[in-house]
Amino acid sequence: MIQPAPTLPIIDLSLLHQGARDRARVAEQLDSACKQFGFFYLVGHGVTEQSVRSLMSLARQFFATPVEDKLSIHMSKGGRAWRGYFPVGEELTSGRPDGKEGIYFGTELDDSDARVRAGIPLHGRNLFPTTHALREPVLAYIDDLTQLGHRLMSLLATALGLDTEFFRTHYTRDPTILFRIFNYPRRTDGHTGWGVGEHTDYGFITLLKQDDVGGLQVRHADRWLEVPDVAGSFVCNVGDMLERLTRGRYVSALHRVRSSPTRDRLSMALFFDPGFDAVLTPIEDVRPDSDQPHTHVRWDDIDPHAAVGTYGEYLLSKVGRVFPGLRAEAMEHDES
Repeated sequence: MIQPAPTLPIIDLSLLHQGARDRARVAEQLDSACKQFGFFYLVGHGVTEQSVRSLMSLARQFFATPVEDKLSIHMSKGGRAWRGYFPVGEELTSGRPDGKEGIYFGTELDDSDARVRAGIPLHGRNLFPTTHALREPVLAYIDDLTQLGHRLMSLLATALGLDTEFFRTHYTRDPTILFRIFNYPRRTDGHTGWGVGEHTDYGFITLLKQDDVGGLQVRHADRWLEVPDVAGSFVCNVGDMLERLTRGRYVSALHRVRSSPTRDRLSMALFFDPGFDAVLTPIEDVRPDSDQPHTHVRWDDIDPHAAVGTYGEYLLSKVGRVFPGLRAEAMEHDES
């Protein structure tokens, strides 16, 4: 008999208002979800549905404009900050063009910031279209989800038996924040195809808001699970560096997106990651779960458990494969 597919856990942060015992219970649920799936839904998070819907509406309006207008903020104009718009086919996963377009944002830094003056990649100003009022909603959304990321990492510290401020103290006092808005155009040939192929995320935690089109899938054991939208939720998943720090206790799970033949799909992903200069060595007090097998075979042949150096170095090695042209530009700057 074919067993029904398991469903992702739903973690309710509103329970945290009820006392220490409930915090321990939520932390235990998070620990289980990160061990078993590496994915879960987050509800009761405090981010207003109005702010989410407003930003998604503005994003749809932007993606509906002619491509010539969108190219006015093409990523090539963002310099080493690697911010701005890219059209369908320009971003690669495992060397293959994705079936999505998108805009890259990050922490807003002006030209006087020391990291910007030093020319460190992924640091700088965002590019915003002059024809759409995205700036303030995007920056407010980044702030809201950054705070949510800190709360979530504090809970994960509790789940791991660490001090609640462990991650903020050692890794995320100044987190690397990357925010992407993606549009997956419907397949005009009437068939479904991969908007983005199977991959893992790079850092600590991804906070994803998706519409109701569907198409997101996560690998669990020997099957792919559908991850439909749950009203009022974020889909959250573990990244490579959290798997590394926890010695494989938590799983940076493979996931992918199948495009729809009938509707465009919109998603907004905020990546809450370690500080750029953070050196990530496995946490001594954390042990892998006995039931969780550790595999060194990775989707892109880069094993996070073998990584050395800083998170920034690891991140650049990953992003360089996604946008090889931009990485070449950055390398030329480093050599000059």
